[in-house]
Amino acid sequence: MLESIPTLLGPLVAQADAVSQPYLLEARQMQALSLAVHIPLVCFGISFPAVVLFVEGLWLRTGNPVYKQLAKRWSKVMLILFAIGVVTGTILSFELGLLWPRFMEQWGEVFGFAFALEGVAFFVEAIFIAVYVYGWDRLPERWHLASGIPIVIAGVAGSSLVIAVNGWMNTPQGFELDAQGNVTDVSPLNALLNPNLWHEEVHMYLAGFIVVGAIVSGVYAVAWLRGRRGPYYRAGLVVPLCVLALAAPAQIVVGDWAARTVAETQPIKLAAFEGLHETTEGADLTLGGWYADGKVYGGVSIPKLLSFLAFHDPNATVTGLDQAPEGDRPPVAWVRNSFQIMVGIGTLLALLGLWFLWCRLRHGRLPRSRWFYRFVVAAGPLSLVALIAGWIVTEVGRQPWIVYELMRVEEAVTGAEGVPVGYATLVVVYIGLAVIAAVMLRRLARRPPETELERGAGEVEVLP
Repeated sequence: MLESIPTLLGPLVAQADAVSQPYLLEARQMQALSLAVHIPLVCFGISFPAVVLFVEGLWLRTGNPVYKQLAKRWSKVMLILFAIGVVTGTILSFELGLLWPRFMEQWGEVFGFAFALEGVAFFVEAIFIAVYVYGWDRLPERWHLASGIPIVIAGVAGSSLVIAVNGWMNTPQGFELDAQGNVTDVSPLNALLNPNLWHEEVHMYLAGFIVVGAIVSGVYAVAWLRGRRGPYYRAGLVVPLCVLALAAPAQIVVGDWAARTVAETQPIKLAAFEGLHETTEGADLTLGGWYADGKVYGGVSIPKLLSFLAFHDPNATVTGLDQAPEGDRPPVAWVRNSFQIMVGIGTLLALLGLWFLWCRLRHGRLPRSRWFYRFVVAAGPLSLVALIAGWIVTEVGRQPWIVYELMRVEEAVTGAEGVPVGYATLVVVYIGLAVIAAVMLRRLARRPPETELERGAGEVEVLP
């Protein structure tokens, strides 16, 4: 799936002067930048193909040409974003070896099998995206729909493998260490089928559908506010809003599952979620507020709720940060504040989805308030903020470990020179990719939707 997902090394902060490597902070920042650029593309890679196939299926079932216009147009967007994701994913693959060579050297044989299979899935996805996009009006209709199924399967399989590696980094298993610390008796399947895999995978897939639903509906909400309310724009608004309305509330349930798993496998990370300094029986949960200088400012404290959510027991004991040496604690401010941002935005998106469903199911229409559509426009960038905040929680919350309790990030980083030059080059490359993507998508958007009904219109004529 779009090369190796950057769920692997996302630390953003920590003290660069605490270790001898001169470029630890720059290496972390490079990895964080790559994460922020690539992960939204991953969301489109794992969920957008299913949405496109759903719309094409509506066209085959109803014969409504509007659905064909949407499916054709969205398939071109899918191809453009996949091509950009290939570049960003390739950069991430190189970063693993160049920035974190000791990590790859020590642990590569444990998760290398997953990356090999992920590469196969990537090539399958690339082949069938080309077949699907250029097969419009060239393949029989049902065969064309069938050609999109491998895209969905490959996207799910490839991303699942990399998510499994990230889950392994949080709960390492499937190997033994000899007296010298060398990895022996590797069991790749046992390593990949780790306790963190399951909730991370479901959480990430729902996040993918939320991001796609929010961003795509936001595009059509802009058109709606500008008075474009024909069948094409209406369908382009309703379909992604349905995706958002179903995925966002479900994410709240999965988030509870994820928190309970973290409570069992990484209790110090859970303590950082809440900013809980002392191990507490019947721990309170503070909603909102801002963590700084070792305490939470503002927020609403609910008695014993943290214990109840983490262990389904209001009197359960929750491990605090005091159970770990100071050098083994994550940067609490980053983790706690990011967690609150993620949960807060996720709740707002769920409420927006429920607003939409209420009007559709209760009144059989779209909401009439212009504020609803303004909120939909804002939901796109907000969903990206929540996405990045979620990965900050996952990756920075694991600090200072790159492999939980087995290898520190400072032990894995490169000692090579020239990292700042690479950092500057990376920024230039990403700016260039952003410009290219914007130009291509803009040219595509300017074409009237009716052109998608022309036979042979599968070509992506968006370059100058």
